[in-house]
Amino acid sequence: MTVVNPHPPGTREAIEHELTGRHPSTVHVARYFAYAHLPTHLQGFSQPFCRDALVMIRDLPDGPELTAGLRKLLEAKDCFVRAALDREA
Repeated sequence: MTVVNPHPPGTREAIEHELTGRHPSTVHVARYFAYAHLPTHLQGFSQPFCRDALVMIRDLPDGPELTAGLRKLLEAKDCFVRAALDREA
């Protein structure tokens, strides 16, 4: 039986709900992929990274390589969001 996520998509709560039972370091990094708090025009740059992070977490075991990969993906996401902000300036 599938449990429906009661939290709005893109929120930290929704991401943490998806990761119930995962290693604390995986959950800690994954929550930074939340995008619902961003202005709408920036959510489109951040959302694909959240989706990809969740796919990796679902398909790979917890461990140092998953955590390192998530951190690098997070760095890339941050760079692209900042680039979008620079475009506005």
